This record gives sequence, C-alpha cells and structure tokens, in this order.
Amino acid sequence: MTKFHFLGMFVTAVLAANYTALGQPNTNPQPIVIELFTSEGCSSCPPADALLGQLSQQRTGHAVDLVLLGEHVEYWDGQGWKDRFSAPVFTQRQYDYVRYLHLATAYTPQVVVDGHLQASGGNASALQQLIAEAAQTAKPSKVSLQLVSPDKLQVNVSAPPSPKLQVLFAITEDNLTTNVHGGENKNRVLTHAAVVRELHSLGSPSDGHFEKTLGFKVKPDWKPQDLRAIVLVQDQSTGKIQGAASIPLTASGTIATGR
Repeated sequence: MTKFHFLGMFVTAVLAANYTALGQPNTNPQPIVIELFTSEGCSSCPPADALLGQLSQQRTGHAVDLVLLGEHVEYWDGQGWKDRFSAPVFTQRQYDYVRYLHLATAYTPQVVVDGHLQASGGNASALQQLIAEAAQTAKPSKVSLQLVSPDKLQVNVSAPPSPKLQVLFAITEDNLTTNVHGGENKNRVLTHAAVVRELHSLGSPSDGHFEKTLGFKVKPDWKPQDLRAIVLVQDQSTGKIQGAASIPLTASGTIATGR
C-alpha cells in the first residue's frame, strides 16, 4: 500500500469520524485549508505535488471540505528552470507564514494547514496529523459563495467583529502538466492540482459582515472545467484561517457554504 493511498483512506476516516463530532450536515461543511508552497525547479517537490493531487480527488466528505491551494514560489526560478505558475504574491505569502509561524526560513515543499500548522509538503504522515488536528475545531467565520453567472460570484461572510480580518479570493486550476526542460527536474513531466492562478484581497468585514458581487475573468489558457473559486477569511495578525469555502466555476446557481 502506498503512503498516498493510505493518506486517502485516512482522510476518508477523518471525514466520517468528524461528521458526528462536529454535528454539521453536508450543506455546511467544516473547511480545512491546505496550502502547498512548491516549485517546478525543486527536485523534492513532485511527491508533494502528487500528494496534493490525490487530495484534490477527495475534497468533500461528510463534515469536512478540503480547500486546496498550490502556490508556486519564485526563488527557484533562477536555477535552470522558470516555473510558469510562480508569482511574487505566492513567495510573499510564504514569507508571511515564516513570520507568523516563527520559522527560520522559507522552504519547499511546505504545507500550511489552516494558516497555523505546518510540515514538509511531502510528509504524508505529518499531513495526516495536521488534518486530524484541524478537523477538531470549527471556524468562527461563515463563508457562502454562489456563482450567479459564469463570470460573477456572490460572496457573503459572517464573522466575529475584528479589525484584523481580511477576505481573500483565489482561483485554482486542476489537471495541469508541464514538460520540464531544465533545472533539478529536467526531462520530467510534472502534474499539478489546485494551482493558484489568481490571489488577491477583497477587503475586510465591517461589523462582522462582508458582501460583494465579484466579477472575474477566465483567461484563454485556463480550462473552465478545472477551475474553482476560493474565499478565505484570515486573521492578519496571526495568519490563522477563520473561515473558507470553495466552489467549481462550472456550478452556476449552486451555493457553497463553509464554516
């Protein structure tokens, strides 16, 4: 049995076990946010990318939704191969986590769960433990998403009043492949899931409420059937994720709610 297959069985068990513990129906799942900081120029990253890919096949369970973000950093780009998915926003986000988590340095592959738990991104056993730990605590903010048209998303957030909260919007894409021609992964074909194509702030809740109809553009090289919209509520003083939800961008009219 491979460690990835074992992780899949473990996640399924966690989802089932926490259905009763959290007392949440399928329509109001407990989101667990998993951020992988990775690079196509890093030879130790492909196993972590494969692990994220496996998790993408089992995002939703009885009481838990896995909200996945693959964030490609830039600091490997000068070592023989430029990662086409890398961007400054992801590098800076990882540096922010270095500060939040009091780490000595940034590294790849790194996985951050719910903004306050971290481990090596390729360590399936450590990720099992982080998922189990995160599943025990319901998030205080409720996020509801509705795709009202192919290019408009209705976002509603209910959160405890706090001046430190920020609402973030991301678009991710699954089923991406790169034939690498240089660097540490030269001559390898790499596959990716949940690659973050866009990430930016929408603003902050006012008196615990945030509402916005968000227009967005799908770029010509993105595959609409593999896109998801994600909204996070994050405490900017600690990095902790206070709420999250995700929705496929092909699910017009569907409402997704996470707490």
